[in-house]
Amino acid sequence: MNRQLKQCPVCDGELAVTRLHCPQCDTTIEGFFRPREDPFAVLNEEQMDFLVSFIRCEGRFNRLDKELNLSYPTLRNRLDEIMRTLGFEPEPEEQPVKPQPKERRKILEDLESGEITFEKAQSLLRGEQSEA
Repeated sequence: MNRQLKQCPVCDGELAVTRLHCPQCDTTIEGFFRPREDPFAVLNEEQMDFLVSFIRCEGRFNRLDKELNLSYPTLRNRLDEIMRTLGFEPEPEEQPVKPQPKERRKILEDLESGEITFEKAQSLLRGEQSEA
């Protein structure tokens, strides 16, 4: 996709849109039209490609890492870079809070007694969910 020119290639002056044309019905409209500001115009081609892949993968890093063959930290850094370029400051990722020794013992006892599944115990021990 070609980017819309914003500056004159001869004198660097700001370009104005003065004509719109519909090739389907051959209608032409002339006047002065202020182009809509493109918030993504500040992104380079590599960043735009990443963003398109990110959207195609519905924002799921596990699909994105397969498509781009990059590790999660690399993908995260690229997304953070794009966010900063667009003027946003990414928030630090929340790290799971692992259970204290007393809570760990309770989880393991619940697993041994069959009150929770192995998968649930793993998740709880990683601090991914509460034991509610």
